[in-house]
Amino acid sequence: MVEVHILRQDKDLAVRGLLKRGITDASDQIDQIVALDDRRKDLQTQKDELLHQVNEKSREIGNLYKSGRGSEANLLKTQVGEYKTEITRLEASMDTTMETLEKALLSLPNIPHESVPAGQDETANEVVDTHGTIPDTDSQDLRPHWELMEEYDLVDLAMGAKVTGSGFPVYKGQGARLQRALIQYFLDRAVDAGCMEVIPPFMVNADSAMGTGQLPDKDGQMYYVEKDDLYLIPTSEVPVTNMFRGDILGLDQLPKRLTAYSPCFRREAGSYGADVKGLNRVHQFDKVEMVVIAHPHTSYDMLDWMVNHTRSILEELELPYRILRLCGGDLGFTAALTYDFEVYSVAQKRWLEVSSVSNFETYQSNRLKLRYRDENGKTRLLHTLNGSVLALPRIVAALLEKYQTADGIEIPDILKTYTGFDCIKKG
Repeated sequence: MVEVHILRQDKDLAVRGLLKRGITDASDQIDQIVALDDRRKDLQTQKDELLHQVNEKSREIGNLYKSGRGSEANLLKTQVGEYKTEITRLEASMDTTMETLEKALLSLPNIPHESVPAGQDETANEVVDTHGTIPDTDSQDLRPHWELMEEYDLVDLAMGAKVTGSGFPVYKGQGARLQRALIQYFLDRAVDAGCMEVIPPFMVNADSAMGTGQLPDKDGQMYYVEKDDLYLIPTSEVPVTNMFRGDILGLDQLPKRLTAYSPCFRREAGSYGADVKGLNRVHQFDKVEMVVIAHPHTSYDMLDWMVNHTRSILEELELPYRILRLCGGDLGFTAALTYDFEVYSVAQKRWLEVSSVSNFETYQSNRLKLRYRDENGKTRLLHTLNGSVLALPRIVAALLEKYQTADGIEIPDILKTYTGFDCIKKG
C-alpha cells in the first residue's frame, strides 16, 4: 500500500498519478487518509502521556505508602484508575481508527510512475519496441493452434473438462514434453542470469495474498479452499515474495533475484468468446517467474534487466514480439510501472500477451514490512519487482502456429536439446 508520508509530502504528484488511472476523487481519498493518520497520531500521543502519568503516579504512590501517607496514596490510586480507564477507551478508539485507515489505504492503488501514460484501457498502451518480422500470411493456409494440438494429439481440452472442468487442459505425449522442455529452458536461462531457483508452496494463506496485493483487490479471481483458509496461487510471485515478509535485509544481500516454476490457478470469471479459445485463456497454466527485491536506487535498473532478459528469450525462440508500456487504466492495482510482452499469433493474426514485467516500488514491501538497514542503521522499505519469463500457454500456441509445416511442427533450435526431438509428427 502507498506510504502515508508520500501522500502527505507529494499530494499533488499522487493526485496526478492516480488521475492517470481514472481516479477523479483521489484528492478526497488522500485527505481522508491523512486525517485518519492525524487522528491515529493524536490518540497515540494522548495514550503515551497517560501511560507516563500512570508510571509517575505509581512511583509516587509507593513513596507515599512508605512514608505513612496512606490517605494521599489512596487518592492517587483512584486517579490512576481513572487514567487506566481512559487508556482503555483510547486504545479502543485507536483500534477503530487504525482499521478504518488500513481499509482506506488498501482501497488505494499504487501511484503510477511518471512515465506511465494516461488512459482508460488497453487502447492507450504505448508500444515501446517491436522485434521480428510479421509474415504475410494471407497467401498461406495457416491453422490455429487449437486445430494443431488436436490433430497432433498434443493437448486435450475435452479430457481436462471431463476430469476437472473447462479451462483445465491435459498435455499429452510430445505436447507434454514440449511443455516440460520450455519450463526447463526458462529456468536454466534465469539461473544462468543469476537467479536462485526455488520451489515454493502452491497454496498461500491470507496474509501472503494480502502482502503482495491479491487481497482484497483480486479476491474473486483466486481459487479458495474454505476448509483450510488457503488460496491456490495465481502466480509464484505470491509465495516467493512472501518468503521475505517481515525481514530486514542487509545492503550486502541486495539485490535478491529468484526464479520459480509453478502451476498457476485463476478463475478468470467473465471470460468468453474467441479470445479464450484453445490455450488463449485457461484456468490452470504453467509459468516461470522472476522476483527481484532491490534497493530503491537500483530498482529501475533491475526492471530494465528483467525486460532485457525476457526480450532475449523471445529472440532465441525466434518469435516476433512487441513491448507495451501499460497506461494508467490498464496498469495492475499494485504496479507503479509495467511492461507487457506480446507475441504475434500468425494464424489468429493478433497479438497475445505472454509476460508482464513490473516494478511495485514500496507498495508491496509496505504491506510486507520488507525492509533494509541503511548505512546509518535506519530501516527503510525495499522495492519489489516481478516478471513472467514466461507464461506457457500462449507461448506454446505461438510456437505451434509459427513452426507448422506440411510435414509437422518444427522445434526451434534452442529447444531441441530440451525436447529430444526436432519435429512434432503425427502418431
